[in-house]
Amino acid sequence: MRLLEYQGKELFRQSGIKVPRSTIASSIEEAIRSGSEIGYPLILKPQLTVGGRGKEGAILKCMTEQDIANKFEDLLHNKVKGELPRGILLEQAVDIKEELYLSYFLNRSKRCYSIIASPEGGVEIESAKNKIVVDVPLRGISRETAYRIANDLSLRESLKDPIANILLNLSKLVVENEAELAEINPLVVSADESVIALDSKIIIDDNSLFRHPELVKYEYLSKQESQARKNGFSFVELDGNIAIVGNGAGLVMSTLDMVSDQGGKAGAFLDFGGSATRDSIFQALKLIAGLSQIEVILINLFGGIVKTSLVAQAIFDGYEEGIISVPLFARISGSESDKAKEILREGKARMFDSVEDSIAAVIEAISPKEKKIHG
Repeated sequence: MRLLEYQGKELFRQSGIKVPRSTIASSIEEAIRSGSEIGYPLILKPQLTVGGRGKEGAILKCMTEQDIANKFEDLLHNKVKGELPRGILLEQAVDIKEELYLSYFLNRSKRCYSIIASPEGGVEIESAKNKIVVDVPLRGISRETAYRIANDLSLRESLKDPIANILLNLSKLVVENEAELAEINPLVVSADESVIALDSKIIIDDNSLFRHPELVKYEYLSKQESQARKNGFSFVELDGNIAIVGNGAGLVMSTLDMVSDQGGKAGAFLDFGGSATRDSIFQALKLIAGLSQIEVILINLFGGIVKTSLVAQAIFDGYEEGIISVPLFARISGSESDKAKEILREGKARMFDSVEDSIAAVIEAISPKEKKIHG
């Protein structure tokens, strides 16, 4: 779960990490009212899960109320890297003297946390020339290690205590919230020598949310994802044109990988799960059919708990009721697969004995369109 900047800063504030005075606004009226409370100059920052807002020219400075009136609406309604902002953060402008970089992340390959610190902030860490990488235990960083990192950054004496304390607080935040990443870029030193987190990037492990009900408020579900959850199946919208549907996350993920290996691009991931009914399957197909980017549906189904005849009947009904209008390719085996195939022979779905054959047919079906687009 990727937190938006303002959500991450709420956790920073709760953990004792200083952040600028700010508030979130979703309308120009809210923005103008908040602007007078924060004071000018202030910064407008669209709230997105993608990075690179600054490079896209989407972080704007406002000196007056009229500036907000002129800039807010465009910023709120324009996509950045294909993503529409979920509100605009109005933030006190900081007089920046220095910029640093800090990140604390779960290093799965080493089964520990790792810290990256650099005296060069405000840039992509890959391009930073001077950086320190330190591995720390899963229980968190020690005070001794925090001070050693602060010292190794070659900072002046007055900054070592604040930086070490931020590292300790960041460690506490990550460990207590089971975060996979907490990044501050830039961590700035202001003109009055305050050390402030000017941005936040936090990723929480979704699998741990049941242990952290206080974090559920940060979870964002699209309309389609909410519908999927309501009907008891898992759904993720992607940016390709092939909907990949199955029962079992492992089966759907492996199918997605096979499609990718053959040059296809998934536009949706949908797992019926083990407790699917004819109605929930029908609702799942209806959701998929409503996605404008989907040009073909690929179903890979192995019947066990879920009877394949239920899926087949839902597909047949989807065509009969005009819900499904795009080509559908299916590989079905397992419980009641013979009955399922008999149902679908009466409809428009194309059946295959192997997933490889069904994927090949899908790729062939979309290839003329792909060639036309790229040609």
